[in-house]
Amino acid sequence: MTSLFENDYRALVIGASGAIGRAFTSALQQDPRCVHVEQVSRAQGGGFDLLDESSIATQAHACAAAGPYHFIVDATGGLTIDGVGPEKSLAALKPDLLAKAFELNAIGPVMVLRYFAPMLAAGPGIYAKLSARVGSIADNHKGGWYGYRASKAALNMLLQTAAIELQRKNAQLRVVALQPGTVRSELSNPFSAGVSKLLEPAESVAGMLVALEHLQPRQGAHFIDYQGKEIPW
Repeated sequence: MTSLFENDYRALVIGASGAIGRAFTSALQQDPRCVHVEQVSRAQGGGFDLLDESSIATQAHACAAAGPYHFIVDATGGLTIDGVGPEKSLAALKPDLLAKAFELNAIGPVMVLRYFAPMLAAGPGIYAKLSARVGSIADNHKGGWYGYRASKAALNMLLQTAAIELQRKNAQLRVVALQPGTVRSELSNPFSAGVSKLLEPAESVAGMLVALEHLQPRQGAHFIDYQGKEIPW
């Protein structure tokens, strides 16, 4: 069993009702050094809505009493938008679905970061957000998936920018864009045919926790996969 920190710590899982969020919660609850795991999700009640800034602010206020947190992970996001999967061609692009992809995968998450970052503890800490390898501009060799790729690329830039700001006050904070691999979940099921390595949520999370444990602070954000390998921006 890995532990993210040498000392006791408090954790917060946002998007805790999803496959990966549940796996993060379970793993953290099994870590004897993790003295508390706070959970946020639509299923938990409280009116949390990634597309509603006021609900994010309200949920952050409700979670403040259980902080400060040494580890916050945001496991939210969306691949299928209003029942429509990723676009494979320019002809398939629709402005409203593109906008919704950015709302779910970039705007909502950075508003979560805005309201929850003040709850990060001083000293060694981690703010992790699930991203995707397809959000890498340098790694895009196949094309397609316009909205998902672009929204994740935007997310990565937002994380990098926020990391620079937050680290001015806390140089020991690690801000991380995480690529969890292709995980067996409702999100990935329609697109998992032919995937050579389909991970169980617990397997993906175990890998990400080990990677985070060994990640050293540096200026700006990290972009890594579940095996700890760096991904080009």
